[in-house]
Amino acid sequence: MTIIKFDDFKKKWYEIARYTNDNNFTFELEVHKKLLNIFHVGDHYYYIFNCANAEMEYVSQSVRQVLGIDTPEEFTIEYLLTIIHPQDLPYFYDFEDRVTKFFNELPPDKVLKYKVSYDYRMRRKDGSYIRILQQVVTIQSDDNGAVIRVMGVHTDITHLNKPVGSSLSFIGMDGEPSYYNVTESKVAVIPQKSIFTKRERQVLERLMQGKTSAQIAKELFIAKQTVDGHRKNLLKKTDTSSTVELTIKLMQQG
Repeated sequence: MTIIKFDDFKKKWYEIARYTNDNNFTFELEVHKKLLNIFHVGDHYYYIFNCANAEMEYVSQSVRQVLGIDTPEEFTIEYLLTIIHPQDLPYFYDFEDRVTKFFNELPPDKVLKYKVSYDYRMRRKDGSYIRILQQVVTIQSDDNGAVIRVMGVHTDITHLNKPVGSSLSFIGMDGEPSYYNVTESKVAVIPQKSIFTKRERQVLERLMQGKTSAQIAKELFIAKQTVDGHRKNLLKKTDTSSTVELTIKLMQQG
């Protein structure tokens, strides 16, 4: 489940990077200037993310304090997607989709002039959840405006009393206009009344635990082909095309 989910998100980041494979860009990072633009008071860490290959290239040591992990190397994109609160994952996916569309529509000379900001909950190593404000700026793009690298800051804002995942903002710098509290796009929902059979619910529960068809078949004492059939029915009943999309819908419904 985690790998499939990561691949789905990775498509978004590849899209914003426009599948560039050119590694010859001059990379000049003005860390202090960018940090002043996106700094937020509170425990925080910053990172450099390569959109072209969907990898973290650098994570500051302070991530250990904020998330309780042992080393910065643990904080990969795959790891991030496993610690986002299940109820906030739909916001994360939806906002990342909007961010991709926003930057792909910007003129090339405007790409470096916007900061993206939104929040969600993340699970610390001890199992507790904290609320994180994510602020990201582009630090490298090509002549066509494709985003190559971004720098982000994750700040612990657990002390703030505000609905989680409620707003997405594109904040203009160097005189550019800002767009605050952008409403999330419509997320399809599943009817409140159960549309699944008892066996489908059993299969679905295990799918959301990240288990494979073979593992589910073994637990339920049924054939793998039967599990695959239930999976197809689940997608058909919810009008979804993948387990990832189905999971996001279910998370949105709690």
